[in-house]
Amino acid sequence: MTYRMPPEWAPHERTWMAWPGPNPTFATAGELAAARTAWARVARAVRRFEPVTVVHGPGQRDSARALLGPDIDLVERPLDDAWMRDIGPTFVTDGAGGLAAVDWVFNGWGAQEWARWEHDAQIARQIADLAGVPVLSSALVNEGGGLHVDGEGTVLLTETVQLGPARNPGWTRERVEAEVHTRLGTRKAIWLPHGLTGDYGTYGTQGHVDIVAAFAGPGTVLVHTQRDPAHPDHARSLTYLEILRAETDAAGRPLEVVEVPAPTVLKDEDGDWVDYSYINHYLCNGGVVLCAFDDPHDEVAADLFRRLFPDRAVVPVDARTIFGSGGGIHCITQQQPKV
Repeated sequence: MTYRMPPEWAPHERTWMAWPGPNPTFATAGELAAARTAWARVARAVRRFEPVTVVHGPGQRDSARALLGPDIDLVERPLDDAWMRDIGPTFVTDGAGGLAAVDWVFNGWGAQEWARWEHDAQIARQIADLAGVPVLSSALVNEGGGLHVDGEGTVLLTETVQLGPARNPGWTRERVEAEVHTRLGTRKAIWLPHGLTGDYGTYGTQGHVDIVAAFAGPGTVLVHTQRDPAHPDHARSLTYLEILRAETDAAGRPLEVVEVPAPTVLKDEDGDWVDYSYINHYLCNGGVVLCAFDDPHDEVAADLFRRLFPDRAVVPVDARTIFGSGGGIHCITQQQPKV
């Protein structure tokens, strides 16, 4: 059976999310409360367009229901963290009405000291069971935020993720590509050398591509563009643009590269470089849930996405709390394609 991962803009059956619980990511009661409020805003924004199921840990149902409201489905399973893009399955279709779930190996974003993943490593299989679909097991340590597909054979990857020694020691580029292509139905990988600077901090993923670049349609790729030379991502952005402008997709088309200006803010309250990015949006049925940062560029980004997706409503949601915990809107959502 041959499977392929549909692009995110293809119709969804529903969106899966995970509810924040007490853990090292949300170390204090205040941080946990802020995270739950931020996750709930995203869930309610997505629910405007499609069904949402939120997985919560034992004893967390009441807190979830109070903030999510009555029209979001809740399921209890043991959890370590709340990044469904990374711990959940990558859904793939067979083109004949069949759906399956790829279960990558999850090891806490490269076995980071603060991370716990005993339960999260099991979530992909549990969601596959809830969705009633077969599991396709992979030996590759990988996360959903570490890849992006165009649905027509092309996948974006980063060297510091799939080839990182803390994830896949001894794996060659060729072996990674072969495994990714087998699981996703892709045939061409475009590699970026690294992620954004801020993604290598304490709670970073060490280079996920979904805050750097994302396909917006066949042959069209959005690229995070930091135009302020004071930020180290300025040089990184130039590297990404150079690589992608020289590339073709799996069909041989030169990529149309769309620059998405970064927010104007450069550092957070602790003085660390931010990796705030509008690339980390989420497409759902008839909508675009877009990261916002109370920044002058929020409306610039919203207008750009309205032009890119004229048939979808663009819904900005404040993502600063989510980014402060290590990710963005795309990182906490996972689509189940409609078949």
